[in-house]
Amino acid sequence: MAEAKPREERTALGVALMALAVVFFTCIDSSAKWLILGGLAALQVVFVRYAGHFLVAVTVYGLRDRTAFRSNAPGKQLLRSFFLLGSTVLNFSALQYLPITVTTTIMFAGPIVITLLAIPILGEQVGLRRLIAVCVGFVGVLVVMQPWGADFHPAMFLTLAALCFASFYFIMTRMLSGVEANSTQQIWSSGIAAAALAPFVLGNWTWPTGTDWIPFLLIGGFGAGGHICATTAHRLADASILAPVIYIQIFLAAIAGVLLFDTWPTVWTLGGGLIIVASGLYIWQRERAVRGKVRRPVPATR
Repeated sequence: MAEAKPREERTALGVALMALAVVFFTCIDSSAKWLILGGLAALQVVFVRYAGHFLVAVTVYGLRDRTAFRSNAPGKQLLRSFFLLGSTVLNFSALQYLPITVTTTIMFAGPIVITLLAIPILGEQVGLRRLIAVCVGFVGVLVVMQPWGADFHPAMFLTLAALCFASFYFIMTRMLSGVEANSTQQIWSSGIAAAALAPFVLGNWTWPTGTDWIPFLLIGGFGAGGHICATTAHRLADASILAPVIYIQIFLAAIAGVLLFDTWPTVWTLGGGLIIVASGLYIWQRERAVRGKVRRPVPATR
């Protein structure tokens, strides 16, 4: 079995790697939207993303350490991999109809959903203030979706479902923390996804044309690079420090939307995004405060 590398205290490098991971994540969504709008089926794009990721993971890890293919918790690893696959399929499907800023902003509600799921699944205790922040965060999601307005699109439900799958994926990642090595997680999550989709896409394969070859060849590398950077970052710096870094993706998504697809974020998207980010940051701050109290030594009584 591959062993997890020990933690290191290299905060600056960890933050830099997390920021780079966010850049890769934005490139994944941008590449997917570009390819789907270019005529490739969403399932084929997902397959290409994970097949490329798997090739990179095997090259980086598997060729050096054959034990990386063996999992310490295969059942949980399998479930985690399918949650990630489901989230990607749903998100890529939504990108066919929605601006990248909308899907990205809704997915930012992940910490809010994870907070709720951690109560029954992980047995974590959540106070009243964090529950209020969760409710405020969902108000932000409603502002982005505007179910009462003419701009509402049913594909937003696909993004909500992707959000739920992604939240379960992160819950499973927490459960595997300290149990599974990064190398094994990369190989299993990408390999299982590619193997599961292969029977559905290989029979109706479509090759890209022209400039579509660029994102076609790079999307798998973007996926591998993003996940490897994010996992390594969490080994070098505390998760509580890295958590807010993910929110720079809303600006990167806006830039990608304008430059690549000529779509500008609406006032509703920006306003709802600010509410979601504020709620997520408050939840993050409260978790740090609670953990700090737990870890703080209790003065000796006389």
